[in-house]
Amino acid sequence: MKDSTLYLIRLGEISLKGLNRDSFEKRLKQNIKQKLKGYRTQVNRQKGRIFFEISNECPKETIELALGTTFGVVGYSRCLRCEKEISVIRETAKRLIAEEPFNKGVGTFKSIAKRADKSFPMTSYEIDCSLGEVVHEIYPEMTVDVKHPDLTIHCEIRDQAYLYTSPKPGPGGLPVSTAGKGMLLLSGGIDSPVAGYRMAQRGLKMDCIYFHAYPYTSDQALEKVKTLASLIAPYLQGTRLYVIPFTEAQLWIKQHSREDETTLMFRAAMMYVANAISKSQEGSCIVTGEALSQVASQTLESMAFTDSMSEQLVLRPLVGMDKQEIMNLAMKIGTYETSILPYEDCCVIFSPKHPLVHPDKSVEQEHYRAMAIEPLLEEAIKNTEIVDFGADGLTR
Repeated sequence: MKDSTLYLIRLGEISLKGLNRDSFEKRLKQNIKQKLKGYRTQVNRQKGRIFFEISNECPKETIELALGTTFGVVGYSRCLRCEKEISVIRETAKRLIAEEPFNKGVGTFKSIAKRADKSFPMTSYEIDCSLGEVVHEIYPEMTVDVKHPDLTIHCEIRDQAYLYTSPKPGPGGLPVSTAGKGMLLLSGGIDSPVAGYRMAQRGLKMDCIYFHAYPYTSDQALEKVKTLASLIAPYLQGTRLYVIPFTEAQLWIKQHSREDETTLMFRAAMMYVANAISKSQEGSCIVTGEALSQVASQTLESMAFTDSMSEQLVLRPLVGMDKQEIMNLAMKIGTYETSILPYEDCCVIFSPKHPLVHPDKSVEQEHYRAMAIEPLLEEAIKNTEIVDFGADGLTR
């Protein structure tokens, strides 16, 4: 393809999928192309690698955002290819190291050669030595460090020779949509965006649902959640945010349940709504950001009760993590600063002073049924606001 740039993409876990590997690689290819829609692309799949060629019209930043947020990509690098002849490989290496990150000509480096084509007449070690000579010719001040190099130059001998430097990390995991579809309960807090990230990393496609109790929760709280949805949308290959008007349901619960039960009843009603919307969109699970014993509604007994309101599997990817681990991951994926903005969600605003910590499931189920809240919840579902976010994080 003329006027294009080639990227080498490492696949990691996908390469272990045996007979199913082909379907995972095809999905990864589709996910990358979706994010770079509008630009000319060409894909060549080889064992453990995808070679992705894209027109030079596409900005480098757009490419790196796409590859850096696409699950299934373990690492990637701009790549040069040439004939499998050592003199040609050396000349190609000179072109490669004339650019970033090698062009500063200082620090330590290492050469890493791999021969998928074992008929190539040189060993990997001999290729490494030859490429090391090239680096020393151009940058005599650079030194070799085989354990902790500042920079690396890679050469892979396949159908052709492929050379690249210091790959950038991808998010790993499995391509989104290889593990089905679910619904993420997205609040304005730290935990739920991280839970969505963790499940997308395992291949789950998710839409999001948010419960808005205006005027008890402000419009700023809603905008905060929309921002969080936009931040995780690239990892989710785009997402749809369902904004549920929850004020009437919450007021009903406050009036028709014991004070210490209100948070449990809120969570149960939310689970009922999430289950209904997920089913209507052919989803098969609900994802929450709950961690065991983090708050009163996240004890074993509380979670068993709220789970009983859903016919679908409830997944809690953060259940065994501590708060610092969750915060660290939120910082890594860029949601932390938004999550800590001081706009509280509806559960926090209506939470009782002394919530029930170890409820009896059968008793709470009976109390929930006695509230007869389903008509209000069905009305809330009918009045849902929908906001679509593309795989680039922008609203559609």
